[in-house]
Amino acid sequence: MSAPERIPPRSVTADPDPAELLARGELTVRGRIREASNAALFCTVALDGRQASCVYKPVAGERPLWDFPDGHLAGREVAAYEVSEATGWGLVPPTVLRDGPYGEGMCQLWIEVSPEAELLALVDGEEPEPGWKAIGFAEVGEGRTALLVHADDERLRRLAVLDAVINNADRKGGHLLPTADGRLYGIDHGVSFNVEDKLRTLLWGWAGEPLTPEALGVLKGLREALDGPLGERLGGLITTAETNATRARVDALLASGVHPEPGGDWPAIPWPPV
Repeated sequence: MSAPERIPPRSVTADPDPAELLARGELTVRGRIREASNAALFCTVALDGRQASCVYKPVAGERPLWDFPDGHLAGREVAAYEVSEATGWGLVPPTVLRDGPYGEGMCQLWIEVSPEAELLALVDGEEPEPGWKAIGFAEVGEGRTALLVHADDERLRRLAVLDAVINNADRKGGHLLPTADGRLYGIDHGVSFNVEDKLRTLLWGWAGEPLTPEALGVLKGLREALDGPLGERLGGLITTAETNATRARVDALLASGVHPEPGGDWPAIPWPPV
C-alpha cells in the first residue's frame, strides 16, 4: 500500500463532536503508517459534510504479546482516552472502538504536530539547565555520552500522572504530539493497563517529587469516577483485573502523594526512547 496522501490538517476543536464523527463516519483508507509495529492505517472519516483525518488500527493487525494475553491493544487505546477525558486534561486525542474496512479496531483523530515545539534534548554537562528535567545519560557515539532531558512543562507533568495511572509501558518521545495552538497529546497506549508494574517512560524528571495540588484533586475525582460510569466503560474495553489494578494505582498515588520512581524489575525507559 502506498504512503499516506496529505490531507489538509484539521484542529481537534474544529468539530463540535469529533468522537461522533469518528464513530459514525464513513472510514476511507488512504495509506499505511509504515513506522508502526502493528497495522496502523491513515484514513479519512466523513459524516454529514464533515471530514477529518484519523488513524485506524484494526484488531486483526495486532501482533500477539506474551504479557498482554487478554483483550486487545485497540481496547486499551480507547480506555486510555476514557481515562484522559475523566481527568479533564484532554491529553489523548478523541479515540473510539468501531468497525472498519478490516474489522473492529481503534480509530483516533489525526493530530498535526508543531515542528517548533521542543520537549526533549541532548545536552552536555551533568545537570540540566533551568526549565529542563534530567532523564539520564545516553550514548551519542564515539564513546561520548550526553544528558537526555525533557522540558519542565506542566503539560508533560500531567501526562506523567496519566501514564502512572494507566501503567503506560511505552511512553517514547515520538508519542508526544505538541500542536501549534499550545496543546499536547500523547498517543500509542496499546501496552497500558497491565496488572503488573510496567511503567516505562521518558518522563521521569519529577520522580519522587510531590504531586501538584491540581494532580491530587484530579486523582480524587478519577478515583470516584472509577467506581461509577468510568469503571463501567472500562469494563467493556479492558479486563476486570486491569480495571481493579487501575483503581489500586490511583489509590497508591493518593496515598504516597508523589510521582512514582523507577522500579528495579522492569526497564525504566522504553527502547528506542524516541
